[in-house]
Amino acid sequence: MLEQFHYDSDLIGGSLMVRESRLIADLLLREATPEQWHQAIQIDNILQKRTPASAQRNATAIRKRLERLEPDFWKALRDGDDELATQVAFCGALERNLLLLEFMETVMRDAYISQAQHLDSYIWSDFLDERSQRDLDICDWKESSKKKMGQVVFRMLAEAGYLKSTRKLELQRVIVRAELRSLLEEHYKQRIKRSMEVSVWTR
Repeated sequence: MLEQFHYDSDLIGGSLMVRESRLIADLLLREATPEQWHQAIQIDNILQKRTPASAQRNATAIRKRLERLEPDFWKALRDGDDELATQVAFCGALERNLLLLEFMETVMRDAYISQAQHLDSYIWSDFLDERSQRDLDICDWKESSKKKMGQVVFRMLAEAGYLKSTRKLELQRVIVRAELRSLLEEHYKQRIKRSMEVSVWTR
C-alpha cells in the first residue's frame, strides 16, 4: 500500500533568524559536542532569548534547517555579509519546508509572471486549501496555526527581499548572489536555485 503523503513543516518555528543562524552555523562548523551545544544555548544564552525553552526551540528549528545543507553553506552563512547570510538562511528554510518551496514555485512564480504589484493577504490560506488535496491532514490543522504559518512565510519573504514589507506585501525583485548560485549548482540544488530566482527568470 502506498504511504499517505504528509508535509513536514517547521514554519511555526520562526522566520529566518539570520543573526541566530550565524551562531548555529558556527557551532556546526566547529562540530560542537552535545555538552558544548548545551553550554552555548542554555547556559551562555548566545541566542539572547528570554527563556531557556525559547532558546532551545529556536536553536533546534535553525539546526534542523541548516543540517540539510552542506558545510559550504554554513561557512557562507557565518562569514558572509548580511545579504548573503540572509539568502543562505532562506535556502535552509526552503530545504526544510516543502510547503514554502511549493509556495515559491506556484504562487510567487504566478505573481511574477503576471507582473502583479503585490500579493493578496488571503493567498496563503488559498494555497493551503489547494495543498490539502495532497495532504488531508492540513484540513485538521488549527486555523490559528495556519494563520501563524502564513505570517511567518510573509516575514521570511520580506526578510529575503521578495516582499517590500509584511504590511502591503508588495513584490520586489531578488538577485541571488553569485556565491550562493555557485554553491546551489555545485551541490545539485537546482530546484531551490530555480525557486529563489523566481523573480528574475519569469520575466
